[in-house]
Amino acid sequence: MGELRLMKGNEAVAEAAIRAGCDGYFGYPITPQSEVIEYLMLAKPEETTGMVVLQAESEVASINMLYGGAGAGKKVMTSSSSPGVSLMAEGISYMAGAELPCLLVNVVRGGPGLGTIQPSQCDYFQSVKGGGHGDYRLIVLAPSSVQEMSDFVKLGFDLSIKYRNPAMILTDGVIGQMMEKVELFDPIPRWTDEEVKEKMPWATTGKTPDRERNIITSLDLDSNKQEKHVYHLRDKYEKMKSEVMFENIMTDDAEYLLVAYGSSARIGQKAVDLARAEGIKLGLLRPITLFPFPEDEINRLAGQVKGILSVEMSLGQMVEDIKLAVEGKCKVEHYGRVGGIIHTPTEVLQAVKTQIIGG
Repeated sequence: MGELRLMKGNEAVAEAAIRAGCDGYFGYPITPQSEVIEYLMLAKPEETTGMVVLQAESEVASINMLYGGAGAGKKVMTSSSSPGVSLMAEGISYMAGAELPCLLVNVVRGGPGLGTIQPSQCDYFQSVKGGGHGDYRLIVLAPSSVQEMSDFVKLGFDLSIKYRNPAMILTDGVIGQMMEKVELFDPIPRWTDEEVKEKMPWATTGKTPDRERNIITSLDLDSNKQEKHVYHLRDKYEKMKSEVMFENIMTDDAEYLLVAYGSSARIGQKAVDLARAEGIKLGLLRPITLFPFPEDEINRLAGQVKGILSVEMSLGQMVEDIKLAVEGKCKVEHYGRVGGIIHTPTEVLQAVKTQIIGG
């Protein structure tokens, strides 16, 4: 068993970054994720692992620091919250276009605008549909526990490097601020310069006797070449769909289904228990990857159940992807709270009764 600690979700992300062999964290404080950079500053990993931790002057600066670090073949990451991620959107698109791996953490707060510092899930569209300009996608992981906040840092790095694409951990203020027991994974040494050249042969590590210098850019003024590159990216995103992950909870005999991720999934699981106690055969599908989305599994379950309720802390975003996956096989409705209000299991069960069973 690994080392056990009682930690906040944000702290677990920071500790996992150190243990995952991260070379550099570049970020800017914003509630409710400021504990990530605060933990790293106090931990001083530059004295133990050599990891660089730097507070940039803005989110715009931090994402461009990631571009530089990733281009040199380094494991780099940042974290922010909703409006901060919006400021990074241009740089994220550049990194996707240049096929540079990095890890992004968005601890979502309510919006739009400056909104509130309370938790929300209103950044789903921004995260899974690209978020910035151009045709691109992020790998998006949705933890529902502090344990997964830790585990998904390592997983996020692995997937981003495998596909040469930015990966995002999409969480919210509930999981970022809550404290739970975490089993920490054993530290992974940072790669040596030789390992970087072996594992990331595309990186800008300088001209060698074996090859010419590498050039990394997201710019190509030849429309034919740019079209070919975008099709290449599209094919890569299709390959990413093999990484889809989800959790089924009491779906084998379910007549009605909840689909929820993150903190909403935790609430949904309790709603399932309450429903079962009343004799209502309710199940829960929890998407773990939001892109790739578990569309095939949702389509399969849609042929079994009488109705699906998408439970989100938003006005209804993921529900659109559920409807596309269902292909009209059953009724699909949405239930959510916004403005930093968190729904309760009782409210979710009541929504099932009124919108799905009795609707």
